[in-house]
Amino acid sequence: MLTTLRIKNFKAWKDTGEVRLAPLTVVFGANSAGKSSLGHLLLALKQTASSADRRRALHTGDESSLIDLGTFVETLHGHDKKAMLEFHLGWTVPGQLEVHNPLDRKQVYEGNRLSLKSTIAAGTNEQPVVRTVRYELREDDNPVLTARLSNEGSKVQLIAEPYKLVHAVGRKWPLDPPEKFYRISDHSLARFQNADFLAHFALEVERMLGSISYLGPLREHPHRTYGWAGNTPESVGAKGEYAIACILAAEASGRKLNRGKRKRQQSFTQFIAQWLVDLGVIDSFTVRPTAPGRKDYEVKVKTRGEHTEVGLPDVGFGVSQVLPALVQAFYCPPESIVWMEQPEIHLHPQVQAELADVFISAVQAYEHGRPRNVQLIIETHSEHFLNRLQRRIAEKALRPEDVAIYFAKRTTTGAALEELKVNLLGDITNWPE
Repeated sequence: MLTTLRIKNFKAWKDTGEVRLAPLTVVFGANSAGKSSLGHLLLALKQTASSADRRRALHTGDESSLIDLGTFVETLHGHDKKAMLEFHLGWTVPGQLEVHNPLDRKQVYEGNRLSLKSTIAAGTNEQPVVRTVRYELREDDNPVLTARLSNEGSKVQLIAEPYKLVHAVGRKWPLDPPEKFYRISDHSLARFQNADFLAHFALEVERMLGSISYLGPLREHPHRTYGWAGNTPESVGAKGEYAIACILAAEASGRKLNRGKRKRQQSFTQFIAQWLVDLGVIDSFTVRPTAPGRKDYEVKVKTRGEHTEVGLPDVGFGVSQVLPALVQAFYCPPESIVWMEQPEIHLHPQVQAELADVFISAVQAYEHGRPRNVQLIIETHSEHFLNRLQRRIAEKALRPEDVAIYFAKRTTTGAALEELKVNLLGDITNWPE
């Protein structure tokens, strides 16, 4: 789970300041206030990490990528070529991360959190060049081990503290610049006898970024039939185009979920169907093949007061729009990070409020008797969604520390982000102007 985020000189953001991220993080704000840019950077980092090109410091995107940010200079705040893009990510790791010094068995460093701070500048050809990469291993809030690769000036340097890196005998070649925005090259690691732990840190970055999924604000129109050949999609897709395939894949694998500890387990399809009923948008929901042995499936629903099943395109548009949000919140693997933009779009105000209960359940849900520990970051315009969060905090169904609420606004120097403080009664003590 991401715990902290700070971004400098990226699009609308001169400096976000230190942003606390909770299991359920919600971002409000006016249009063009910079809300979406926060997620756009995470998507750019994710697609860079998955790129086969290790020399590419930041993959800003193309037609086939998750996000297309244009040129690197276009991503910089004010398109200032002299500015450096800087970001700082902190996250928890599953279990404990241990660093053993092979040259001294007594030196063992353990932590449950890792952070990465990178700075990227525009090179002579205006392509991104990584200037610094800094890792920090922490035990909760206490720093345990830091390592910094500097690519400033004519010499590349690697320093770790309090861990002491030892040069390998006879290997006096210079260090390589960083690979991508987070990797120290294998050639550079071979320069030392005890620097292999940095390769493990890079793998943790890839694991964390690989756990991020994204659902955009514009979702596909419903179809009469959906194809599924037995594959297991990674997510519902940016437009929710794989939502039905995800339901079928989860059902085929026998996944069972419940809404919290000691609550009744349901199959994945039953679980999603029950939420649709609780939201008040339908009375029943089924997915079945159009004929025995076929790879085409149809979605049939009953609306309230009706006795006849109809296809998904024959009911209100809101059902097909909210379905991908429901599926992704519970389909993603445990320890996932899900970024959603405007999941409440096309929904009645009452359903917008109920959607907050869905997402509270998603971060509290269990699967096969274990907490899923999913993190949701929601960009929304819905005051009804916010009111329900406040109510659930007052009712002690949601702890204030498990939710972070932010308001983004435009200022004369760029976008600004303010955390809205919520007390135990659910009251916001610092309402923005």
